[in-house]
Amino acid sequence: MPVLVDRGKNVRFTVYTPGQCLSVNHYGISEPVSEDRRYVAADQLDLVLTPLVAFDHSLNRIGMGAGHYDRCFSFLRQRKNSRNPRLIGLAYEFQRVAAIETCEWDVPLSGVATETAFYRSTAANERKKRKEV
Repeated sequence: MPVLVDRGKNVRFTVYTPGQCLSVNHYGISEPVSEDRRYVAADQLDLVLTPLVAFDHSLNRIGMGAGHYDRCFSFLRQRKNSRNPRLIGLAYEFQRVAAIETCEWDVPLSGVATETAFYRSTAANERKKRKEV
């Protein structure tokens, strides 16, 4: 489960146990409360469901503007063929836009799930096509 650390500047992931006390962070998001948090390294995760404000056909996303997920998963930019973790955006169709201007630090999604469709990355589709040939 994501939690803000370093005075809200970074996101890390921790184990959540059902029934564990939760506290609301400054974004209004509930986080587990624990004095002995066990963190899980971002590159050890298999799947991460990411919030977003908007996404485009290239699976670029606009978040809330703080860059938490881009910083946390920056290692994925160097590992072009890395499969873990897969970053899946959760959105509504009305959040899909024609194009999003990107910056060098942006980390694209692996896919986006909406109420009507699942969008896969073009890069993943190209790798799949190459394997089939």
